[in-house]
Amino acid sequence: MLTDRRPILLANARVVDPSRDLDGPADVLIADGVIRDARRGIGAAGVPEGTDIVNCSGKIVAPGLVDMRAFIGEPGAGYRETFASASQAAAAGGITTIICQPDTSPAIDNAATVDFVLRRARDTAIVNIHPMAALTKGMRGEEMTEIGLLKAAGAVAFTDGIASVANAQLMRRALTYARDFDALIVHHTEDRHLIGEGVMNEGEFAARLGLMGIPNASEAVVLERDIRLVALTGGRYHAASLTCVDSLEVLQRARDAGLKVSASASINHLTLNENDIGPYRTFLKLSPPLRTETDRTALVQAVASGLIDVIMSDHNPQDVETKRLPFAEAAAGAIGIETMLPAGLRLVHSGEIDLMKLIRAMSTRPAELLGLQGGSLRPGAPADVIVIDMDVPWVLDPMDLKSQCKNTPFDEAKFSGRVVRTIVGGRTVFELV
Repeated sequence: MLTDRRPILLANARVVDPSRDLDGPADVLIADGVIRDARRGIGAAGVPEGTDIVNCSGKIVAPGLVDMRAFIGEPGAGYRETFASASQAAAAGGITTIICQPDTSPAIDNAATVDFVLRRARDTAIVNIHPMAALTKGMRGEEMTEIGLLKAAGAVAFTDGIASVANAQLMRRALTYARDFDALIVHHTEDRHLIGEGVMNEGEFAARLGLMGIPNASEAVVLERDIRLVALTGGRYHAASLTCVDSLEVLQRARDAGLKVSASASINHLTLNENDIGPYRTFLKLSPPLRTETDRTALVQAVASGLIDVIMSDHNPQDVETKRLPFAEAAAGAIGIETMLPAGLRLVHSGEIDLMKLIRAMSTRPAELLGLQGGSLRPGAPADVIVIDMDVPWVLDPMDLKSQCKNTPFDEAKFSGRVVRTIVGGRTVFELV
């Protein structure tokens, strides 16, 4: 791993920069932690002395990825993931900015804890880390947090993580209050009463496995309520993880009405379906659950059309003791930081989505929604850059992953394409050897 900040020229690359709708041959010059130039024909003659010239012929240069939803255990659950381990995994996966979730112990619901996260990440991580703060105190869904103070302390958005706020009046007040600070509310749309004892998608496959199902309505009902509250308040709202056709129909109506509504889908729901659970594979037990192939293809089409703005990893490390259990008893969640891009490249290779739209959803668009400077190769932008080899074949060995937990749904999966270099703030933090 290289850590110096010598100027770098990424030469002879195919540059994909959604912020400028640029996709073509070009060079990228990096110096003093920022993009100095990104165009065709920079060449070695006009670069600063001592520049590290990297021949990227046959490779893609793109903005570093911004993962909008990842759980990191600090504070309180460092045995699951630390800022250090998560950032090593992120660098290997091409993610230069992680947005960590507030469902820690204690929850990130006050300015002091936000400050702790920022300081701890600065001291131990090799990529950028920004926290979302809790929407309600203790994430109990009873009392709103101090959104203005938390945003001033450095929180980039507000969420109760994997908990859904059941109280509609509280959600209305939060959207109203957040509107005055131009703060983004990110909400996990699941009605826990409709979920009940469900552990996977409701339907024929669940019935054959003898498992309790979770209906699409558990997601769509909460989203429908939230959209009506957005119309009432004028707040900015982001659906944290949509999974089904029913929700896409609700989202489309909100867009048609001109509401300030955006949405994410996880890479797992875009590349896997309920049938992949097979013989009770607990590493594919997720929340929300994997849905049908019809839902999966609809989600991909929604990303391609821009209806869904963001693809995120939904990184949720679980240890062996919580996963090596009967399916109904196992904890929900899968790691995903290192596999988000390789799994996404499957969609590119299959022709389901083009590379520009994939990078836009994984980098440029989340940066825009969160008000971050990343997601672009414009001159003057932070030098958070990745180099991708689209065609290198490899097989995932969980023991090679840098996350502390190994609960990947892609155990022994065959991939084509991966990151070969990750640059954060002008420093190379990962290089595939």
